[in-house]
Amino acid sequence: MTIKNVLKQIKEGRSFARMASQAVRVVLVLAIAFSLTGAKRSTYGPHDKAMYTSPVIVDFLRPGLVVTINSATMASDGTITTVYTLTDPAGLMLDAAGVYTPGPITVRYIAAYIPNNAEQYVNYNTSTSTGAAGTFQNPTSDTGGVVTQLSTGQYQYVFHTKAPAGYDPTATNTVAVYATRNMSAFGITNNYASATFNFVPNGSKVTKIRDVVATASCNSCHDQLSFHGGSRRGVSLCVMCHTPQMTDATTGNPVDFKVYIHKLHMGSSLPSVVAGTPYKIGTTDFSKIVFPSDTRRCTTCHDAAKATQANNYLTNPTAAACGSCHDDVNLATGKNHPGGPQPDDSLCSQCHIPQGEIPFDASIMGAHTVPADSTLLDGVAVKLVSVANNMAGQQPMVTFTLLDTAGKAIPPSVLSTLTFTMAGPTTDYGYTSFGTDVTTTPGYVSESGLKASTCGGDGTCTFNFSHAVPAKSTGTYVIGVEARRTETLLPNTTSSTAVTYGAKNQVIYFSVDGSTVAPRRAVVATANCQRCHTQFETIHGSLRNQTEYCVICHNPSNTDFTQRPSATVAAQRALPNQGINFNLLVHSIHTGANLPALGANYTVIGYGGSVNDFTDVLYPAMSATGGLGDTRNCEMCHNSGTEQNLPLGLNPVTTPQGYINPAPAITAACTGCHASKPMASHFLANTDSLGESCTVCHSATAQYSIGSAHAQY
Repeated sequence: MTIKNVLKQIKEGRSFARMASQAVRVVLVLAIAFSLTGAKRSTYGPHDKAMYTSPVIVDFLRPGLVVTINSATMASDGTITTVYTLTDPAGLMLDAAGVYTPGPITVRYIAAYIPNNAEQYVNYNTSTSTGAAGTFQNPTSDTGGVVTQLSTGQYQYVFHTKAPAGYDPTATNTVAVYATRNMSAFGITNNYASATFNFVPNGSKVTKIRDVVATASCNSCHDQLSFHGGSRRGVSLCVMCHTPQMTDATTGNPVDFKVYIHKLHMGSSLPSVVAGTPYKIGTTDFSKIVFPSDTRRCTTCHDAAKATQANNYLTNPTAAACGSCHDDVNLATGKNHPGGPQPDDSLCSQCHIPQGEIPFDASIMGAHTVPADSTLLDGVAVKLVSVANNMAGQQPMVTFTLLDTAGKAIPPSVLSTLTFTMAGPTTDYGYTSFGTDVTTTPGYVSESGLKASTCGGDGTCTFNFSHAVPAKSTGTYVIGVEARRTETLLPNTTSSTAVTYGAKNQVIYFSVDGSTVAPRRAVVATANCQRCHTQFETIHGSLRNQTEYCVICHNPSNTDFTQRPSATVAAQRALPNQGINFNLLVHSIHTGANLPALGANYTVIGYGGSVNDFTDVLYPAMSATGGLGDTRNCEMCHNSGTEQNLPLGLNPVTTPQGYINPAPAITAACTGCHASKPMASHFLANTDSLGESCTVCHSATAQYSIGSAHAQY
């Protein structure tokens, strides 16, 4: 079958569904003829498979789906009508039946309203759900309405369910359209899209909305918020069904958005879960979820820069919302509530004002204060100014400033920790020896500056390393610093709290041979980590919190060898050491829950012999179909495009528990996610005495580039 014949049959109205097998053969012919050119398609992003596909194939299939709602109205008898368009990402109209354009599109519809005396939606459609907890009427989509094609790609839907008699014509109404474009006949990923549209039946301007949490806030961790197979996307759609109307028939738990989302993200920290009662919706158990940030930081989700009603949690506290996290509080009986029983929400805001005068009080911001964030702390800031005696064979002298948050000088004696770390060269860390006495810190040396530093009254200090830059060293080296302080907040009060916190790590690069200073490659930025983690309060006791500093110790030669002999689990003491090079460590941790299916495990023995098994880590990024644990969007962590720059390192990586030890640089980075034995065999088969051949197939311009191999949609 030729392209000409395909076009002829399109004109004749032949269904793409009937032509599927023939069309696929055409696509395959085109793929062979034009190959995967890596052409940059302006309407697609770096995570779309179409970005890396031949323009001819893309123009033939026009993958992607965009739903746009043009209008919505409500007649006097309550009939709801909406008009919408279906297009591809370039704006070209799509045929829902799949007759004139590839891929039939299934469309669903929802309608709901916000009563003027309420804050949440009431859905016009409900269906019966029956389970162990009983029978409930839960919100659902509309069925049985009338679809009319107005023009190519433009459709009208008249809802089957009408607004009840006497409906309020001044209330905000919302219609939602969500759709799935089935591209399975062409061997490519299905496309999903959804949209919402607000209107007031009497034609007035919309003034009341529901916008407490923005989709953009969710996407910081979830990449692309999508559920129910991928077709329902975005918070504005979620809140139309996840209302106080919705109850899980299996458990009886409410699935109201403000309750469900709080409980889900609290997961293992819920008081009820800690007490032994799992938190489930249906058969799904959310009791093992560990939120990647401190749950007291409400603004992680309630971001006023993204959602117009983000401050609702400050101004409108309710038993349902607050009790979803604090589920050991019973406001009806007064259990665990210092204010006693409360019959309703009318007095909540009287005690729980937005912000009080001190941290840890009953105000909402006070009660949710993360101790290390308190403005009452004096703070500590260490700034590295310069390095003298910096040539090979010399003992570096670091000039630095030691100040509090207000810029006032503080002596080293107020700190519990002040440590300087030196490593190099920056081309890749890990295999430089700083002397025979340095046995527990491979590739770097750390020295305490608490007693060895000399400070002036303005906070300017100096510290001299007792170890030298190794003789004959070349290139650029680095010195980093970590500091920790403990303060007591609200002393001599019942709220007295000791707070231990760390300073922001600083690094300074310096040449050891007079050459131009060349900082280490910046592959991952701390700001990217903070998309989910917000702050690193708990890592190494708050001492280490910047990726530029992390990579000094988490280098290619380092393992958990200093801690494994003291592992609290005997079986772990018998195992080989675990490699902790930064890219291996971070990839393995975030792949976590995916590892067992690959026949792999990543367990690191930490301080005091603690056993840290990361196979319970479920990465929060979602796939196109709404599944969690999708690690293909490398740029959630990587600085833009850096994942394409192979090799990512130069030195072999020590991986005693790996299939390949030591592992070449690219192999080590990739095995963190691609951890199966067959993949290790692939890496090994493509490495010989000349090195790795990965770039032949996987470089940025190669047929199987990192970008194309990790494309999601």
